[in-house]
Amino acid sequence: MVAIIFTWIGAMLGIVVLLAMAAGAFVVDVDDALADRRQKVPAPEGTPGS
Repeated sequence: MVAIIFTWIGAMLGIVVLLAMAAGAFVVDVDDALADRRQKVPAPEGTPGS
């Protein structure tokens, strides 16, 4: 009985870890896309370096 409970707890923890890794990869991809978008925006006129 205890073995079954520990098996289910381990399975749920495994699923949580997999979901956390997938969410982390998604956040990194979105952050990279936003950073690329910010780099492509031209600087306003009259700012140094433009």
